[in-house]
Amino acid sequence: MSPMPLSLPGPALRAVCCLAAVLALAACGSTPKDETAKLSPEELYAQAKEDQASGSYDKAIKAFERLEGRAAGTPLAQQAQLEVAYAHYKAGERVEALAALERFIKLHPTSPAFDYALYLKGLINFNDNLGLLGNLARQDLSERDQQASRDSYQSFKALVERFPQSTYAEDSQVRMNHIVNSLAAYEVHVARYYYRRGAYVAAANRAQQTVQEFQQSPAAEEALFLMASSYDRLGLPELRDDAERVLRQNFPDSEFLRGGLQDKQKPWWQVW
Repeated sequence: MSPMPLSLPGPALRAVCCLAAVLALAACGSTPKDETAKLSPEELYAQAKEDQASGSYDKAIKAFERLEGRAAGTPLAQQAQLEVAYAHYKAGERVEALAALERFIKLHPTSPAFDYALYLKGLINFNDNLGLLGNLARQDLSERDQQASRDSYQSFKALVERFPQSTYAEDSQVRMNHIVNSLAAYEVHVARYYYRRGAYVAAANRAQQTVQEFQQSPAAEEALFLMASSYDRLGLPELRDDAERVLRQNFPDSEFLRGGLQDKQKPWWQVW
């Protein structure tokens, strides 16, 4: 026997209908309205750029993401992807910015804007380590990570090698030089850190690594002095003399050599 259909009294039926109507309206009201639905891709791009210029990065990112979907397969969609990365970068969202760039690089290896993608990737990592030397005195040097600087260098290097005529090539080369000098200075600071604490083997090894990797850097001068001083403390006169000879040959006027290695009245890093 089939079940009988449920029958409600008139007032109850009206109450149920009203409740259903209220719920339906609430559901409609909870669905966000896309205020850009009627905009053309070009108009949406212009609006997103205005939001970005005014510092409304979250709003700009959402607009650029919508634009990428609407203009799929066009140069404007590629531009939207780059704009998303740039907006994340300006908003201080490094991880999100790099993820957006990696996606662009994988999807568009032949894009005319590929050089810019490499440049922006390098710039993001470059600025992440900006101010390195100013913070060294307040931080345990052995705990710092220089991967961001190395990643930045690789991005700039790829740009310069693949796109030597790029608008961004000259600035990339300048930043590469800065990164090399910063990395070398960092290695010397770490070597000095070890030396101060009596870890002479570690100091000598770190200084030697600096000389080998960054021969043209100004930091090589102090690295050689650290090698000689560390070997002296370790009772290795031959290695000490070798390091001092190279120091004298390459930096004959070095302040580290004034008075000789054995005649320092106080540690060379003290200036007071």
